[in-house]
Amino acid sequence: MRHRNKVNNLSRTSSHRSAMLSNMAASLILHKRITTTVAKAKALRTYVEPIINRSKEDSTHSRRMVFRLLQNKIAVTELFREVSTKIADRPGGYTRIIKLGNRLGDSAEMCLIELVDYNENLLIEKGTKKAVKTTRRRSGKKSGAKTEATVAPSAVQTAEVIDEPKVADEAPVEIIDEVAKEENNATDGGNNQEETSKDGSK
Repeated sequence: MRHRNKVNNLSRTSSHRSAMLSNMAASLILHKRITTTVAKAKALRTYVEPIINRSKEDSTHSRRMVFRLLQNKIAVTELFREVSTKIADRPGGYTRIIKLGNRLGDSAEMCLIELVDYNENLLIEKGTKKAVKTTRRRSGKKSGAKTEATVAPSAVQTAEVIDEPKVADEAPVEIIDEVAKEENNATDGGNNQEETSKDGSK
């Protein structure tokens, strides 16, 4: 039983297992995807992801530590030149396992393990999904435009209503001024008549 034993030995000795994982990791870095069994892919994922994470810092020490595990100069060069630029913004999870079904010979569960940032088909699908989301946002913008259109006429109406009383207020002021002048003239004429009557009586 495998009590308290987290490492899958894959029915191999330690040296055989480390050599196999090193070879598979170099193949994955060079070819970006390989087909293998699910058990080997899960073991490879825990082996290769720390190596990929170390490639973010391009230093002599990092290259030596990676070469100690891969033992392949071409794979190390590919990792630090090409792969590291692709995964620069990704915080983790550099690989993906896609199950393919069982193998005919021994019915082993097969899968495809690949680098996430090199699957162009899934990246295109993500781009199309984003486009669909923008169309939904456009419908929201249309509703916003409708609200603006509904708000704009009300603002025009209020402006017209505000302008109308000004014209109405100005007209009565002029009329009141004219009436006041007429009343003043009338009172002045009455006073003159009273004065003339008083003078005539005298």
